[in-house]
Amino acid sequence: MFISQELRRKNIAEYLLYMWQVEDIIRAYGCSLSRIRHEYIDKFDYTEEQKEEMADWYGNLVRMMNQEGCREKGHLQINKIVMQQLVELNAQLLQSTKYPFYNSEYYKVLPFIVELRKRGADNEENEVETCFNALYGVMMLRLQKKKISPDTEHAIKEITTYIGMLSDYFMKDKVEPLEFD
Repeated sequence: MFISQELRRKNIAEYLLYMWQVEDIIRAYGCSLSRIRHEYIDKFDYTEEQKEEMADWYGNLVRMMNQEGCREKGHLQINKIVMQQLVELNAQLLQSTKYPFYNSEYYKVLPFIVELRKRGADNEENEVETCFNALYGVMMLRLQKKKISPDTEHAIKEITTYIGMLSDYFMKDKVEPLEFD
């Protein structure tokens, strides 16, 4: 909860990846708040008040996951909205002539997106979501200490740069709206 608040202010891409991880943590505990509280939250070196705050936050997320039907898979509406905002900003940046570096980075990443889709990524999802799924997948592999091929490392490096630029523009747009053509 405390991490998500900080990330939401500083880096929307890291925030979204973190929230996807939180969804998976909740699923790993069977969407049970009592298990999350005793087996997860209690392990943190927080005050009792902070632990209660975290339990309330996780409780709200569990409730939302139950209501939105994403106990097994999928993402919360709050996370889908952030993704949609990123998708819309991506489209605006690509259509504008004012952001040639962003456009250039997109075309560097496009072959990796095509390759991901050939290898089973959902062809119906937006390119931005394909990139996020790749980043999340590699993040999970790293947490499991699994080997990542040099080709995948290279692709992820480019995707990270691209999504980083999108995230930066997103944050700038929140402070002062970006101008498009």
